[in-house]
Order: sequence, then structure tokens, then C-alpha cells
Amino acid sequence: MTMNDIKELLDFEAARINTPDFIDKDPVQFPRRFSRLQDVEITAFLSAIIAWGNRKMICRDAERILSLMDNEPYKYVMDEGYEDLNPDMNLHRTFFGCHFRYFLRGMRRIYNDYGSLDSFSDSMKAGESEAPAWRLVEGMQKIMSDVNGGATCSQCLPVNLNQTALKRVNMALRWLVRDDGIVDMGMWKSIPKSKLFIPLDVHVGNVSRELRILSRKGNDRKSVEQLTSVLRGFRPDDPAIYDFALFGIGVSRGQS
Repeated sequence: MTMNDIKELLDFEAARINTPDFIDKDPVQFPRRFSRLQDVEITAFLSAIIAWGNRKMICRDAERILSLMDNEPYKYVMDEGYEDLNPDMNLHRTFFGCHFRYFLRGMRRIYNDYGSLDSFSDSMKAGESEAPAWRLVEGMQKIMSDVNGGATCSQCLPVNLNQTALKRVNMALRWLVRDDGIVDMGMWKSIPKSKLFIPLDVHVGNVSRELRILSRKGNDRKSVEQLTSVLRGFRPDDPAIYDFALFGIGVSRGQS
């Protein structure tokens, strides 16, 4: 296939998958339930943090987490409701109450100091960075560590920023930044969609290698940079649109 053929295929698949029908089976459904920015941000990041494994299980556990917060995430965070939670409660695979509490303590500090995660992102100048997700996570980690006695928590945010593809954070940012009004919500102003990176998981990586738009074997930061660079050549204004396409091809081949 030529690059033109690949672009034509990806454009077709993106249009096929990026429809309202996609929402009900995907974790994006949870932040979409809210209109207040802070509710959307908290739900987007929590839904993305647990987005590994079976999609049905992810959605089931995201529903449980929202129920724990009485479906009022921002109020729950600001009222410190998480402090009463059993730290050993299993919320999703290896994500427990102690990790949930760690993350929400940090979010509360961010909301106290900046008003929203988008404003915090703006203060970090994430949108001016060549790697917005990594810049944002670096700032979030500092705050979360500070309010949690200097501890880190890889279940919440990856700590190996030089290596990690930041798949789950890049997915949350796709939801928050892309503004075509179909699946993604486009509520953030601090990062332009042209600066987004592809959420690179094993299925997206495998499809990309089959299409020969990714040559690296590992699903690491260098791979997501390489892949996104190719996709920016197809759509400089909106490379993350192709997340839908690569996902769709993977599903059609029984990879996801």
C-alpha cells in the first residue's frame, strides 16, 4: 500500500467508527454524562486510568467508581469523601482504594489552587510543549506526590516518563481536547488538538505495524512519537482522529 492508500483507508475507518454509536460501549460514555468541567475532568481521568483489560469490565468498574462518588465527582473530591474509603477495596484489577485516594487527594489540591485541571495544564504551558501529555503528567505527579507524603503511584500515573507511551492519559486528552462534537467532548482550551498524540496500546501498535506506519517493536514513548508523526502528515490539524481508525481495524480483525 502507498501512503495515499493508507490515508484513504484510515480516513474511511475513522469516519466509520467516530459516530455516536461508539459511545455506549466505550469508557468515554462516563465523562460525557456531565456538563461541569471539573466533573468531566475527574471522570475522564479515572475512566482512563482503569482503561486496561476487557472493555466490559472497564465500563462496569467505571460505573462502580462513579457510584462510590454518588455520581457527583467534583463534590466528592472537594468534600474529601475518599478519605473514608477502605484502602484495600478493589476497584479494578490492580487499582485499589489506596490508589483512588492518592489520585483524588492530588486532584483536590489542583482544584483548590487552579480551579480546573485545564487551568493547571495552561499554567504548565502543556499546550506549548512538543509533548503535552508528558508535560502535564510531570506537573500532576509533583502535586500528587506532595500531598501524599512524597510517595509515587504508578497505578495512577506512569512514573517512567522517558519511556512510557502514556496511553491512558493520551486517551483522556483526546476526549477532553478533540472538538468535532461526535464522540470526544472538546472542553479543554489549554492544548490544541494538533498537539495530541495517539493512545498507543498493543492493538493500535499491531495494526500500525501491519500498515507499516510504525517500525519500532515496543509500544513505548518513541513508538507513539514515531506513529503520531506519520499521522500528523495525514492530518496536521487533528492526528488523534486516527485513533478511531486504528481501533476499528483492530476490532474488525478480532484484535480488540
